[in-house]
Parts: sequence; structure tokens; C-alpha cells
Amino acid sequence: MLLLTEDDVRQLLTMEMTIEAVEEGLRQQAREHAHNISRGRCQTERVMLHLMGGSIRNPEMVGYKAYTTCREGARFHVGLFDGMTGAPLALMHGDWLGQMRTGAASGVASKYMARPDSESVGIYGSGKQARTQLLAICKVLPIRRIRAFSPNETRRKAFAAEMSELCRCEVEPVARPEQAARDMDVVVTATTSRQPVLHGNWLAEGTHLNVVGSNFLHKAEIDMDTIRRCRNIVVDSKEQARLEAGDLVQALEEVSLRWTEVHELNQVVVGKYPGRHHSEDITLFKSIGIGLEDVAVASRVYAKAKQAGMGKEVDF
Repeated sequence: MLLLTEDDVRQLLTMEMTIEAVEEGLRQQAREHAHNISRGRCQTERVMLHLMGGSIRNPEMVGYKAYTTCREGARFHVGLFDGMTGAPLALMHGDWLGQMRTGAASGVASKYMARPDSESVGIYGSGKQARTQLLAICKVLPIRRIRAFSPNETRRKAFAAEMSELCRCEVEPVARPEQAARDMDVVVTATTSRQPVLHGNWLAEGTHLNVVGSNFLHKAEIDMDTIRRCRNIVVDSKEQARLEAGDLVQALEEVSLRWTEVHELNQVVVGKYPGRHHSEDITLFKSIGIGLEDVAVASRVYAKAKQAGMGKEVDF
């Protein structure tokens, strides 16, 4: 088995590689060549364990991601097995990998659901998930300007300065939340908020939304008006969204939205469902994060590590 540290993964994994892996994994899923295992959770008084997994056909691999969360932080790892023999192939740290695949999923959604001439992004949040959201979206769309809001002035200014350099375009820190949404082509929520940070009356026609911060039913980053204004609502897994998509709960309870109106991103990737019908539509990708995406990305990391002679081989 090959052991890969967090530093190994950071050296090996690029955003282009991650987007390609996520898109191909979803394409295989749409053709029933890949499968996802929805996240399960259990906990003690202090620690929660999260487990998820999936399989892909090309290359033949199965795997899982496991992580714990507690007051002290989160710890992630991904395990890969040969899809033909069941032999263990790799165990790798999964923090950076998870951040990158979450950003890449929004990148794939933006590629297929945003207007192709989209030039501006508004983002809520200034943490590690917000960083990879911008990195991915800037890879798939001709982004020229970004507005960033978070309630902490020092953090949002530091985030804007950092991302201006990484994204090679102007990132403007804004002091009022509505400024990150008004007249933006793409809007991203990547926060830890339990209450809506984005309101639908701030959105211009034609906006695409990536809503990524919540994967618990009691948390929502967007309000009901946002849901009502969306023509296309897409998730990465309907099965998992029923358990975790807190942003959709109120609309479903009030029957403003039905599950039959919600589609999966893999269907958009292969053209079975349109990312948008008209240029003026508001579209929404509700990201939860699925194990299939982790396995697809980890398989690329493993292959690149073997080619580069990185990592530590151990008997298992």
C-alpha cells in the first residue's frame, strides 16, 4: 500500500487535474459505470465520524473517505482498493483533496450551468473552501472581477489580496453582503452560517449559484426567495441531498419545490438535463460533496504518485 501525506497530495494535485477527475467521475456515474455511497455519520459526546465512498470503472477502483470532526478540528483520509482484486492500493491524507474536489464540483457545475460569457463572481466566505471555489471557477469561465464578502473585515481584505494574486484578476472586498450578489454572473456561498447569507432579491437575472457551505438539514445559506427564483436546481446526489441539503428543506416543506424538479449534476454533464434553458434563468447547484468525487480524484493522485515515485510503500 502507498502512503501519501498531506504535503504529497498538495504537490501532486492541481485544479485542472481535479476538475477533469470530477467531471469524468460524474460522466461514468451517468452511464452507470460509477457508483456513490452516501455519507453516514455516528458520534460520541465529543467526536463525529463521517464515512462515504464510491467506485469507478476507469480505472477500476473502489474507495472511501473517512473523517472526524470535533472542537479541535477535522482529520481526513482516503483509502483506495483495486477494483479487480480488492487489494489495498493507497492511503492518503484527505484535507486538501477534499477542498479541491469541492471546488472542482462547483467548477464543473459552473461550466455547464453558468452563462459561458460569465465574467464576474461574488463569493460569501473567506475560508479554505472559498479559496478552491474561486480557483475552480476561474479555470472554466473567463472571470475578470470578483467581489468577496465575509463579516470579518480583516479576513475578507486578506482573502481578497491573496485571491487577487492566485486568480490573476481583481478581487474586491465588500463591506455589505448584498454587494457580493448584485449584478454578478456567478455567486458562491461557502460559509459556516446556519442562517441565510444570500437573499434572492439581490440576484440579477441569468445568475448561476453554487451553494456549498451546508451539508446538514438544520443549516441554510440561502433564503426561500432564492429557491423560488431558480429555474434549474441541481445537486450532486439526490439520495444524499434528502439527508443533508438544508438549503432546500423549507421550500420542500412548503411545496414550493418538489424532488421531481431537482436533478443530478451527472445528468447535466452528459446532456440528459440542460444546465440552463435560457440566458436569463437563475440556476443553482447545491453541492453536498460525494464520495464518488473523492475516489475519482484520489485515483488520479495515486496514479501520478506512482509515476513520480512519491509516497511510502508499506506492507499491509
